[in-house]
Amino acid sequence: MSFLRSSVSAQFGGLPREIYVVFAGTVVNRLGYMVTPFLVFFLAARGVTPEQTPWILGALGAGNLLGPALGGLLADRLGRRPTMLAGLVGTAAAQGALFAAPNAVTLALAAVLLSATGAMVSPAAYALLADRVGPERRQSAYALFGWGVNIGTAMAGVLGGFLAERGYWLLFAVDAVTVLLYAAIVVWRLPADRAPGRSAGTGVGYGVVLRDRLLMLLLPLLGLQLVIYSLTEVALPLAIRDDGLSPAVYGTMAMLNALLVVLVQPVATGALARFPQLPVYVATSLLIAAGVAATGLADHPGEYAATVVLWSLGEAGMSGIAASVVANLAPAHARGRYQGAFQWTWGLARFTAMTAGTALYTHVAPAALWWTAAVAGVTAALGVLALAPLLARRAAPEPVPAVPAAEPVAA
Repeated sequence: MSFLRSSVSAQFGGLPREIYVVFAGTVVNRLGYMVTPFLVFFLAARGVTPEQTPWILGALGAGNLLGPALGGLLADRLGRRPTMLAGLVGTAAAQGALFAAPNAVTLALAAVLLSATGAMVSPAAYALLADRVGPERRQSAYALFGWGVNIGTAMAGVLGGFLAERGYWLLFAVDAVTVLLYAAIVVWRLPADRAPGRSAGTGVGYGVVLRDRLLMLLLPLLGLQLVIYSLTEVALPLAIRDDGLSPAVYGTMAMLNALLVVLVQPVATGALARFPQLPVYVATSLLIAAGVAATGLADHPGEYAATVVLWSLGEAGMSGIAASVVANLAPAHARGRYQGAFQWTWGLARFTAMTAGTALYTHVAPAALWWTAAVAGVTAALGVLALAPLLARRAAPEPVPAVPAAEPVAA
């Protein structure tokens, strides 16, 4: 543990205080992140048919298309803190609506609300991180954010499986409480902020993003890799269910993923920091694709665990790179919208995985999905590698944050 402690200190020490506040809130929030991973099992318990399930999962994915766009826009227009609060409080309300929904139609509507409000938070949080640190430390800041996600998920995986077997209402209750605790942390520990000023003629919409040709080439490639990663949340539970295994097995797989990332990520971030970001991203995205595709070969818990190890190591190695690359492309006045566009790509990826992925799995064949993941992974990796020289030229040095610096906190 001393080795892990020293790795954490080396990679995450000395960051501004606001970064640690977001990290702490993320850990608390992810401790209660149980409803979405166990939604397939909850829907089955509510009598939702296999034919209706993809529609509700698709509605959950649709909210991930609305939330990031709105969150990024509001982060630049109203400020980071107000946007985060609106998303967190809205998420708590949506949890209650989803649990109380009486039929498939209302379940789908509540799922849209849940994912949309939850997805509003990340663009504002990511823009805040970019505001507070310069390009040389952004990967560490974003990796710390991802590390917080996995610390919470590691504990939530086992707890979620335990609670699901005793009543799904417990998942909803814990999720709502933790998201409100995160909102309280934001109110208590993050200073009030204003929207950043904008350059003349740039407007407040997404035109500044759409005019960035390099970003428009990059985002679809990142999105393709994110579709593959999202299959771990969507198709993995379907495969486990179809092999006759219990929800607790999926909870254990989620815990294994989180534990591996928690233990490996600080070490991997430090070890790989000496190499250029994009070749590291390419290599680790190929590892994720290999692990996800290998899911099609698994039948028993041990075999599923082996595939989880593969894509978890890839996740640990690439942590923070994509968000950092996007942040380095963004002008200061549009960081919220650039991160909104990146998170929208995440949402589109999840939507694609939840709709096209589940449809391919259920209506064509599971093997078709796993082969598609392998081919798409190689394609996306080669595309990002081709853009690497252009991205390196665009990542020009910039002055460290224009906002007043807070006292750094030792890890």
